[in-house]
Amino acid sequence: MKKLILIIASVMMISLIIASFFYQNHNNTLSMPRYVELEKQIAQHEQAQEPEQTLYAQHTIDYSLQNDQLNITFDKGKNWINVPIDKDKLFAGDYNGSEQELIEDSYVLTKNRVAFLYSEGENWEHQKIIITYSLDQGKTWQDSVVTDPYPSIRFRKVDFLDDDFGYAIISGDRTMSQEGSSVFLTHDGGKDWEKANGPDTTRLLADGGFIDQKTGFLSYGTINPEAPDLYVTQNAGDSWEKATFHMPKKYDVVFVSAEVPVKEGNHLVVLVNQGPNGDYLGGEVKGKFISDDHGRTWDFEKEVEPNETDE
Repeated sequence: MKKLILIIASVMMISLIIASFFYQNHNNTLSMPRYVELEKQIAQHEQAQEPEQTLYAQHTIDYSLQNDQLNITFDKGKNWINVPIDKDKLFAGDYNGSEQELIEDSYVLTKNRVAFLYSEGENWEHQKIIITYSLDQGKTWQDSVVTDPYPSIRFRKVDFLDDDFGYAIISGDRTMSQEGSSVFLTHDGGKDWEKANGPDTTRLLADGGFIDQKTGFLSYGTINPEAPDLYVTQNAGDSWEKATFHMPKKYDVVFVSAEVPVKEGNHLVVLVNQGPNGDYLGGEVKGKFISDDHGRTWDFEKEVEPNETDE
């Protein structure tokens, strides 16, 4: 009798173990999908609670580089339009800027024209210089090749004086304080570009620009300049000559870097700043020079305070 009770007890114990095993497996197979689904629901809820990153505009026509994308607005941020350019390409080259804002003068942003100048290519020494532009406020975009190939770009500037005429000024292949600079012109609104001749100098380019289809300027010297080094063309870049500055002795080695001249009345005006190391009256005062021969010679007129140059 005792033996029979032991056998029955053993059978019951084995049955309990088997039943417990199957129950646990059954419970697991049910709980895993439910756990995964719960995790998914939690993630979706958290994502829904995250606030969307709002793009802000300071001006009616403005751009944003938030979220690693280039977007533009024509209504002070009410609506944003994505520009089909990889953000990294906008900063490719020998000079990258802060990458928190577009490189100065590398773009045009107006009601009737938007244009961005940049380089692309896997080979550091052979890049393609491209302008991506829109004439209908971002509804459609076009790419035009300014030049190909071109060495690693440093200075870059693009502008349009009217619907047809525009210029792109670039420099590259820098070695210490030497580099090459190039001027490209368009007469069809940016579809096609032709290379103009350039001055016979390899100094680092500081600035440049055209004031009409024939008259253009290139200013050189960015490292310890000692005098303005401004070249002028009056035949759309076919030839260039170095401009002459009649500098008062008081301002020798003070006003040393010429900016781009502008038209003022019936003559031209250029501001000459103190360069990167200027310390005359705080380093911000500039010299104003006047030219009556379309930029060949310049006469000093007066000192210009910083608040005057910002007007």
